[in-house]
Amino acid sequence: MARLIIIAGPVASALSGMAIGMATDWALSQLWWRSPPSPPYTDHGKVRRYATALYDCAPMRIVRLVAAAVMFMVAVQKGPKYWKEFNDHAQLVARSTSNPQIMFKGTLRDGREVMVDDYRDAYFWLRDNTPEDSRVMAWWDYGYQITGIGNRTTIADGNTWNHEHIATLGHALTSPVKDAHRIIRHLADYVLVWAGGGGDDLAKSPHLARISNSVYEGKCPGDPTCRHFGFDSRSGAATPSMQASLLFNLHQHNQRQGVSVDSNRFQEVYMSKYGKVRIFKVMSVSEKSKKWVANPANRNCDAPGSWYCTGNYPPALDWLISQRKNFAQLEDFNVKKDKKSEEYTKQYLSRMAGESPTESAESSAPKQPAPKKEKEVKKDKPAFTKKAAERVEWTNTEDSTQMWQLINDGNIKELQPWLDEKPERALLRSEDGRGPMWWAHEKKDKDIIALLKKVGVRSDLKDAKGKTPKDV
Repeated sequence: MARLIIIAGPVASALSGMAIGMATDWALSQLWWRSPPSPPYTDHGKVRRYATALYDCAPMRIVRLVAAAVMFMVAVQKGPKYWKEFNDHAQLVARSTSNPQIMFKGTLRDGREVMVDDYRDAYFWLRDNTPEDSRVMAWWDYGYQITGIGNRTTIADGNTWNHEHIATLGHALTSPVKDAHRIIRHLADYVLVWAGGGGDDLAKSPHLARISNSVYEGKCPGDPTCRHFGFDSRSGAATPSMQASLLFNLHQHNQRQGVSVDSNRFQEVYMSKYGKVRIFKVMSVSEKSKKWVANPANRNCDAPGSWYCTGNYPPALDWLISQRKNFAQLEDFNVKKDKKSEEYTKQYLSRMAGESPTESAESSAPKQPAPKKEKEVKKDKPAFTKKAAERVEWTNTEDSTQMWQLINDGNIKELQPWLDEKPERALLRSEDGRGPMWWAHEKKDKDIIALLKKVGVRSDLKDAKGKTPKDV
């Protein structure tokens, strides 16, 4: 977003200045009577002459003077206010986009403000404590940071155009520990995960499962949206398939009772000061596969008709790669789709829109008249006071992660009954001081914002950086 602002900002400013300048020039010109020279007498000139005469006649001049006067009055009365608002907003955006994105202020439970520098410290640890040829597996979001700050090879980053490769990464991280290790030992030496709540890897993991399922159909059989991999909408607890996944076990390792990753497969070597980043060493790494990947003769880049690397995988992973389905079969309009692919896309879109499997199947059936419902008694929603909201502890919990996931997915159908069950969930705040209203404003989801307001969530609270929900 910052790069987009830098590129588009000057263009938008120049075009806006031209529009304002032209309007000002027109308004000022109305103070003088200007009689343009008569055009030559042609059919086209005759039309122009009549139009000019109409434009310069006395009644139209009065209309133009009034319009110019109104423009100046509005500019004088409203201009300073709008200019101040625009300037304040521009300064706020400038500060938010220019500040370091991997460091932020946080508030501890005792009220002390601290600078959370976990991410940079973790990348420095990688740089200083791992061999130079180490390969780090992490979700692609952090690839540039691992490479640029940690100076280590990452499995994927923001410029990885190969969707099948991203799906393979997601497949490994969301598979059970034993199955995941069987894949990762041929690809990476370390696994890095973001923890600590909010938008961490555990909250993102349902997206990882869905991306994996778009290429590896066995991940979520019969369910393109992988609803069984995530958080229970009622209790907020992780589903069994999520609890079995590598990502869950690395994220919750020794933090939750009964959760401890197998040290014969993954050994924790680093945990940041505030628990935001955890790094695990992959045990029993295949040296044969590592040497095969390092050999330049085995690299396959510049795919025909494109510029990205299709990539080659170690022969030991042939069994996995053979299971992949080309994602272009689903997304590329130029590729002919089979019936199975069309049905997959149809189900995915309908379920992401909130429809249940039966709803999408029954949508074409003739509709029966709905039975009359008994008049429901409306329950009063709690109006939480500002004082009560400020007393809420800032901490990362399963409920806060579940809340972030529902809002990030725009899943208001599950969010509403979940809040009805326990309205106080609406007051949840993560370690950075943000809660449901901040996340809803980040997504610009008007429906969820309206729901939270109806429940009684306030919009005048501030997070650890002093920002209200509307500021983000």
